[in-house]
Amino acid sequence: MELVEFLLEAKLHGYASVGERDETKVEGGGKRLSYRTGDFLYQDTYYGNDPFMGEEMVWQNGVALWGMNFYGLVLEADAPAGQVYHFLQQAMRQVGPERPFRGPDIFQAGDWEYRDKSQGSLERFDGEETIFFRGRLVYRLIYHGGRLGG
Repeated sequence: MELVEFLLEAKLHGYASVGERDETKVEGGGKRLSYRTGDFLYQDTYYGNDPFMGEEMVWQNGVALWGMNFYGLVLEADAPAGQVYHFLQQAMRQVGPERPFRGPDIFQAGDWEYRDKSQGSLERFDGEETIFFRGRLVYRLIYHGGRLGG
């Protein structure tokens, strides 16, 4: 199994599908979602709720291979955070092999629109995802990461 294939599988088994239901608590008040198959291990660890920050890491045979850091928040006090994050999960299920770090360029459902702008490749990248509700910006996340050297 290649890194891209594993990362797509892990993301679909992680936050995009289970959200906060299957996470474990970690030291310092953080939460973690994990997925393992073959010689790969994926962990998505984050702290806070809104705003929140965290990291996704992939190990192969116990060696750190790839990682991404992120910081996100709901921007509008009157935006229903639960609905924002539910829509984010829908967008995350659209992740593709050409950009396996977050969701698609654009995803729409009803009054909601997800946008992701990034540059780089799996090797080294950075980007920003946003969510709009009825045309109003209600959520923003900044991320960066890439392959790790041995």
